[in-house]
Amino acid sequence: MKLLKEKIINEGKVVDSEVLKVDNFLNHQLDINFLNEIGKEFKEIFKDIKVDRILTIESSGIAIAYAAAKYFDVPVVFAKKTESRSLDEEIYESQIFSFTKGRAYKARVSKKYIKNGENILILDDFLANGRAVLGLKSIVEQASANLSGVGIVIEKGFQEGGRLLRDMGINLKSLAIIDSMEKGKIKFR
Repeated sequence: MKLLKEKIINEGKVVDSEVLKVDNFLNHQLDINFLNEIGKEFKEIFKDIKVDRILTIESSGIAIAYAAAKYFDVPVVFAKKTESRSLDEEIYESQIFSFTKGRAYKARVSKKYIKNGENILILDDFLANGRAVLGLKSIVEQASANLSGVGIVIEKGFQEGGRLLRDMGINLKSLAIIDSMEKGKIKFR
């Protein structure tokens, strides 16, 4: 996606060879018009698959999922990372290791929000090692739902996640794939 690549080049900041900051438009401060374009792009990419719900993980995936859900006209469900007394007792749960945070956490979704046989599209901001997607995939499988596809805004192609998911036969589409970030320079696939 040309607009995304331009935003990354002009507004992103390479912290080191593995960390890219895009918090000024994607996952801390939100550029709403840009997110709207992301939502349209995901709808175009996945126009030929049936989607009943979009699943993401808090918190960075929520805005992306919301923008896309407007075009799919489906609800968004997000997996919660923290325990809450208001979360239903009957939940699907998966253990996920976060590359960004360097620790494991549990992702939880109430059983009433993903139903048997539904077609689920997973969306998220980044793909590094694939663990968040695999955790969400586990939740979809626990619900006996169908994983229709996975949409990622920025894939770190130099890490194992994309290859791992594609080798599993997952319908993975990334809007931008970065092959390297050496010496502050971003190289796209």
